[in-house]
Amino acid sequence: MVQDGRLIGRRGDDPAVTVTAEPLGEAPPAGRPPAPSIAGEPDALISLNAAFSQTVEVEVAAGARLGAPVVIVHHTGAAAAASFPRLVVRIGAQAEASVVEVATSADVDALVVPVTELDVGDGAHAGYVHVQQLGDRVWQTGLQTSRVGRDATFTSAAVALGGDYARLRTASSMVGAGGTARLLAVYLGSDRRMIDFRTVQDHRAPNATSELLFKGAVANQSRGVYTGLIRVEKGARGTNAFQTNRNLVLHEGAEAWSVPNLEIEDNDVRCSHASAVGPIAPDERFYLESRGVRPDTAERLITLGFLDEVVARLPVAGVAAPVRRALAATLDRADAAERAGDPAEETD
Repeated sequence: MVQDGRLIGRRGDDPAVTVTAEPLGEAPPAGRPPAPSIAGEPDALISLNAAFSQTVEVEVAAGARLGAPVVIVHHTGAAAAASFPRLVVRIGAQAEASVVEVATSADVDALVVPVTELDVGDGAHAGYVHVQQLGDRVWQTGLQTSRVGRDATFTSAAVALGGDYARLRTASSMVGAGGTARLLAVYLGSDRRMIDFRTVQDHRAPNATSELLFKGAVANQSRGVYTGLIRVEKGARGTNAFQTNRNLVLHEGAEAWSVPNLEIEDNDVRCSHASAVGPIAPDERFYLESRGVRPDTAERLITLGFLDEVVARLPVAGVAAPVRRALAATLDRADAAERAGDPAEETD
């Protein structure tokens, strides 16, 4: 458990998992491998994280097979404050492990600047899920990076439901030949919140594969933004990289933007991107209504079914069911607010 960026306790005693927290202001012990490098140049807030964070490190031994996920909960409780959680996860060569990171908060005005770094060793199989359920007055600007080794498989998923302004920048670097990264996200904006995703699929090694699927819906007066880049560097021949972002706009006041990009510096590669933004298709709604489904129920079923393509692929067993419940509850609140009218709009 991490409270306002500080480790306050842990449970479990699996000998294959080591959890440490560096004291503030002290360098890592001699001989410890460095944390994964951040792809690209860090911005000012990420630099503040490096200066003020207490790094929590999770290390899974080479060859280990974990029977249960490692769960880290970050809770923001301090009002009018900034916290800088930092998590470094190292999955040893040939190991199999999954990690769940959950971000929650009290009903406070706060800024959270989380950084998560994952290093997936050669031949390892790793799954990671980040669930963001921050309060309505919390701002988040975060970074999640990963390095995928030779013949390793890494599946990363982000679930974004809360926050006032919630930005997550993800950068996955394919540093080993034959590695595979699957990048997923599901998000549902409501009220006036803004959800902002920025991704980089960075191919540095040959014959590696990355597949990105981000799907979201925006309701009420919320905003959704996706900006993605597939970058194929020299020496990364044989790259297979795919990027898909699709968005549903549920109410008249909501908006979504999708900006995919390609940057290719070598030959013999396969890269593609696709994006879509739009309302629920009338023929889908008509199909259900013609079979006796009420219009509001039809829209709810279509929206949840649209998002479930990602939920069904979450890499950690047991996470999908609570995520489905959270999505349904968020959608119900958004629909109820739309029917009742936005009281915040009347006071502007």
